[in-house]
Order: sequence, then C-alpha cells, then structure tokens
Amino acid sequence: MLNREIDSAVVIAGREVIVSTGVMAKQANGSVLVRCGDAVLLATAVMSKQPKLGIDFFPLTIEYVEKMYSSGKIPGGFFKRETRPSTGATLNARLIDRPLRPLFPKGFYNDVQIAVTVLSFDPTIPMDYLGIVAASSALSVSDIPFNGPVGAAAVGLVGGQLVVNPSAEQMATGDLYIVVAGTKDAILMVEAGANEVSEEIILDAIALAHTAIKTFVALQEALSAKVGKSKVELPEAVFNIGLDSQIREAMGSEIGQRLRSGNKQDTEQFLAELETRILAQFTDLEANNAGEVRGVFSRIKKEQIRHTVIKDKIRPDGRALDEIRPIEIQLGLLPSCHGSALFTRGETQSLGVLTLGTSDDAQMEDGLAETYHRPYYFHYNFPPYSVGEVGNMARTSRRELGHGALAERAIKSVLPSGDVFPYTIRLVSEIMESNGSSSMASVCSGILALMDAGVPISAPVSGIAMGLLIDGDDYVVLSDIQGLEDHYGDMDFKVAGTQAGITALQLDIKVGGLTQEILRRALEQANRGRLFILSRMVDVISTPRTELAANAPKIQTIMIDPEKVGLLIGPGGKMIRKIEEESHATVIVTDGATGQVSISARNQVDLDKARDTIVALTRNVEPGDIYMGKVSRVTHFGAFVELVPGKEGLMHVSAMGRSRIEKVEDVVSTGQLIEVRVKEIDAQNRINLVPVTPLVD
Repeated sequence: MLNREIDSAVVIAGREVIVSTGVMAKQANGSVLVRCGDAVLLATAVMSKQPKLGIDFFPLTIEYVEKMYSSGKIPGGFFKRETRPSTGATLNARLIDRPLRPLFPKGFYNDVQIAVTVLSFDPTIPMDYLGIVAASSALSVSDIPFNGPVGAAAVGLVGGQLVVNPSAEQMATGDLYIVVAGTKDAILMVEAGANEVSEEIILDAIALAHTAIKTFVALQEALSAKVGKSKVELPEAVFNIGLDSQIREAMGSEIGQRLRSGNKQDTEQFLAELETRILAQFTDLEANNAGEVRGVFSRIKKEQIRHTVIKDKIRPDGRALDEIRPIEIQLGLLPSCHGSALFTRGETQSLGVLTLGTSDDAQMEDGLAETYHRPYYFHYNFPPYSVGEVGNMARTSRRELGHGALAERAIKSVLPSGDVFPYTIRLVSEIMESNGSSSMASVCSGILALMDAGVPISAPVSGIAMGLLIDGDDYVVLSDIQGLEDHYGDMDFKVAGTQAGITALQLDIKVGGLTQEILRRALEQANRGRLFILSRMVDVISTPRTELAANAPKIQTIMIDPEKVGLLIGPGGKMIRKIEEESHATVIVTDGATGQVSISARNQVDLDKARDTIVALTRNVEPGDIYMGKVSRVTHFGAFVELVPGKEGLMHVSAMGRSRIEKVEDVVSTGQLIEVRVKEIDAQNRINLVPVTPLVD
C-alpha cells in the first residue's frame, strides 16, 4: 500500500496544528499524525471484527504511550525500555477517554482501542488537549461508528487575561489552567486547576475554549471529507415489545414509591430483590431468555429511577435537590501520624492522613520533560471493602490515580510556599465508605488533616459533586450526588474551592453535551453547596493549629556563602557526613548556586546543633570570636582545638594559664571541651587561641 498523505491544518493562538493521514499505521481502522511545533503525535483507532457477547457496556480502551526517544532520552532501569505508563500518561489517557466515550452509539459492543503515541515531544506545548484532538481525528477518518468529531482546547488566566492554549511558561505563572472538550454544539468535559478564581471567570474560559473547539471540529470534518471513508452500519436494536409491556406491568410503580428514604444498602437490597422476582417470573429456560429479561428490567429500572427524580423531584434518599447529607468530622484520630481527620458525609467517608517529610522525600518525576522533584503529592485509595465488596487491593487503578490528582490540584493553591514551609507534604485519603463523591470528601479530609497538623495553609478548601438528569428540555441539578444518582445520571460535576473562589473543577457528561445555561446553574448551586460544607468544617477547626505536630520532623532552611558550599560538603562528602553523624540531623545543599541549605532532624536540639555547626564552619573566623572547641591533638608546644568540624586553631602552652606549664598533657587531653577565644589570625591564616578562663593559676 503506497503512502498517500492527506492533511488539513488550522492556526490557533498563533500555533499551526496539522493533522494528516495515509502515511503511518495504515492497517488500523483510522490513524493520524498530529503536528504542532516540534510535537508529533500518532493516534490510531482499531475496532474488533465482532461485538463482544454478553455485555451491556461499551468496551473502549484508551492508551497514551510516552516514548522516551521522543525527548532524546534513554529509559532508566536494567531493561532500558519503556515499561508501565507513568502517572501522567495514565491521567492523559483518562482525559482522552472522558469526552469520547459518550459519543459512541448505544448498543455498540465491539472492542475499540485508541492509542495516542508521543513520537516527538515539545516541552513548550501542553499535550493534554492535543491528545484529545488526535484521538478524535483517528476516529473521524475511520469506519468506526462515532458521533463526533470532538475538539479540545486549553485556556489559561495570565496576568488577568484569558489566553487560549497557553505555553508551558505562561501556565507556570497563571492563575487558571482549564482543559475543555466538546462538539461544535456543546461541552462534554472540563478539567481545571485554579488559584481561587470566580465562577464567572470559569464560564468565560469555557466559552473562549469552545471557540477553539469549533475550529478543531471543522479541521477534522474537512479531513474526513477528503478521506471519504463510510462508517460501519450497526444492526438495528430489536426490542421484544410484548416482554417489555409485561415486565412494566409487573414492576408497576414500586420503584417510585419506595425509592425515596432508604440508605444505600436498603436501596440495593430492594432493587436486587425486585430483579430476582422479575427474573423468576419471566425467564423461560427453554427459550434461554434470561439475558433478555435482565436487559429489559435494567432499562425499565433506569427509566423509572430517572423519572422519579426528574418529574417528581424525589431523590433516592428523600433529600431536596440542593440538600447536603449530614456531615461529621473528627480530628487527630491517629496519634503517631503528623495530622489526621475523618470526614463523613452521608454514607461516604474519607480518612485523611498527613505525613511531613524532608526534601529527600520529594517525588521524582522522570517523564518526557526535564526531571524534577515534587514536594507535594496526594494519594487516594479506594479499597473494595468501602463498598462492601471483595476485590483486588494489590494495584492502583486509573480511577484512584485520577481522583488523587483531582484532590491534589484542589488543595495545591492554598499550601505554603517552600521558603516559608520547607517540608515535603504527602496526603493520603483512605476511603472507608463510598456512596458518591469520595474524591470531594478526600479534599475535605485532606485540608482538615493539614489544619490538624498545624500546616499554615492560606484558606480551607471544601469540595462538592453535582449531578444532572435531563429529559428533553426538562432537567434537574442535584447537589452532593450519591452513587445511584451518579450511575443513572447524565453529569458528574466536581467543584472544589475556598470562600474566595474555585481551586479545582472536573466535569464529565454522559449525554450529547452541556449548554451554558445548565453549566451556569450547576456552578451557582455548587457554590452554595461547597460553602455550606465549608461552614461545617470551620465549625470544627477554623484555622490551622498554632503549633506544628510535635512528632513532625524539624526543618530549617539557612543561607550560607555560596563559595563555602564546597567547604560544607568536604572531600567526597566527608564534612557533611561528619556533621550528620555528630548531630543526628540530615543536611542537604538544596541550591549550591545560592548557598541554600536544608537541615532536618527529629527534634529541635539535634537541628540546632547541626545548624550552629554549619554556621560556625562557613562563617569567617574573626579575632574575639568565642567557640566551645574540642581538643583534637596534644603536642609539647600546645593543643590544637577543633572549633567546628574541619576548622581548628592552636592554643599555645604559654597561653594556657598564668603560671608556667611543664607538660601540656597535665593540663589538657584529647577530646576535652574547652571554651576558647580567637586571639589572632596570622599572615598564613593560622588561628591562635586562648582559653576564655585560664586552665591553671
């Protein structure tokens, strides 16, 4: 098959984006190359020949593949090849999945795998929105059924101005970074991190992003028209109208009547018993129709649950549409931990645990960009027992990584800077119970754990998950959604922020898209809800404790003369190791160019000892300075006294006392501590000492 390149290009925010097909991976159902600057992405879409039998979900797999050669690197480790995806790659795969999944037709059960591979990396260009465009383009030029295309764009708030597709440099100084994906008509997905920005700015950013999205959609439509590949036609779904009618009659209005006041377990038990009863009544063993009966029951169950909420305005637990479930908070549960908090909202419960560490504990990130160390990270764990199930606890799922990243982003903007608080911060959320919005409960428990430990955050943060059920022009927005509302709803919208504004936002839509009107209403209702939750939190603890946790490591950053850094380290690190051994502290030169040194220890006494030693070692010795020195050598003419590690002076025998001393050994011994004063520094830079108090009369 000869190469026949077909391409289409647009310019957005001064950057040309070129999407082409017909050169690489031509045996895939669809493949494209996306170029922007020096970045090159290969996106492929492949569909299995036959549908998967016995499933009621769409089997879509998204892979985001980072090739180290794309940034001129060789992988580390023994095998020298790429292995499992990085956390960043996994999060990018999730980001691509979220706007694409809702646009595949219902009843489509063929396996579809989309792989986005980074062939050439450009550190100046964010790859998140570009990956979504690449994946959608591969689907658009393929024969795979897909109700796209999908466009995506990023918007930053830089210097008070909204900027489309900001550079990495602009992102570093901005107050907002938001990625938006959607069709030309509606929004499908939003992911944002912010420094306490208003709802109005968020809405303006989404509207601006949608302009760029429409341009990317037009690019894909133009490319698809040039390729001219028809989509595979799906067989029409066949419904057994008679069976549907009979099951509806048997179910009656029982769901609407009983689905309004039970807890999660009661609701699940009722629905399970109802399903068992329907299956027993309508299953024909000879016709082998159990799967069909189960499918009809599931469809009717979903319709009735949605109808109860949309039309009757009745939620599964009887709450009002904007009502928040009861909240309980406990602090300091774990005495050996630096900070801990148990946050319970309804049947969702998160145990937040804080650990403070030194710069050695920072997380090293070694991906396509330059290697760097992260002094703050958030880990989210969702064990199967939190939902009363048996499951695998040995690996971290994509969902856990995604929820942890969202909670991490929500809290990041209120953390103290490294020069004020030179600790590595690790937050962990252990989900103890789950019935909706455990990620937002994690934000609350994490902030409470920080405050419990005395970390000087700038403001407390709370989070809420919003839901939506829509039927034509009729819709309801739900505050603090629970699991059933999430499962049968059309939107999962998580918003976190302080009293002053939003710090993180995540939106996923399961239907064709979201209008600005619904988005505005959801944000307004979310604002009221998260502020209510925040008020319950500050009722328990309004500001961080005034003292840092007693068992937290003690850390201090000092500045020394950069020219003395070599003296502090010593030959082969000998001097810095000696200081650590004698003080039981850890000493790290964090920035040799500026002379920044970090000292950490388990207690203040050890830290003070290391700090005083470093200060004494690196400062210039002046006549008149007083030291508590240690005798390092004894000779017939005097004693050498170590003032600080690596620096010593001579106390001549004639200066030891008022009367004549016959033998130095009779007055001083090796290892003895003596308070000495610097008498003079001679032309050869030798230090002459005298005792502060005469050793003999």
